[in-house]
This record gives sequence, C-alpha cells and structure tokens, in this order.
Amino acid sequence: MKSGEKLGGRSYDPICGVRVDSGASGPCAVYKKRRYFFCSDRCKHEFERAAERIRMQEAARAGALFTHGKVRWGLA
Repeated sequence: MKSGEKLGGRSYDPICGVRVDSGASGPCAVYKKRRYFFCSDRCKHEFERAAERIRMQEAARAGALFTHGKVRWGLA
C-alpha cells in the first residue's frame, strides 16, 4: 500500500507510516493533485520540505513491487 493512500476512511502518514483518519481535522497537504494526511504538524512540515523526493520514493517502491525479476533502475 502506498503511503498517503486512502483505505476506507483511513490513510497512512507518508513520513512515519502511522494510520491516520482521513476525514478528521488533522494536518493534511495537497501535492500534485493528491491529498496526504499526517499524524502531526511535524510530519506535515517534513513532507513539505521534501515532497518530490518522497513521491519519487513511493513510485520506486511501487515499481519494484510490480517488476518481475531483476529491477533495472534508470532505464525506460
């Protein structure tokens, strides 16, 4: 499961991986048309500092999960 992904009204904090309520009044941020929920303002601030790096790590993890055999980084 990707961090920040919604799961039945609950999401995962992309920084620390804690499950958080996605409808609550807790901290959240929108980055590239996707809403991310956080357990604390500290995690939100960390995400805002390095949002692109975190998004690329998510994409790399998803690519590694769905790639059969050897993972080839940097090849299109």
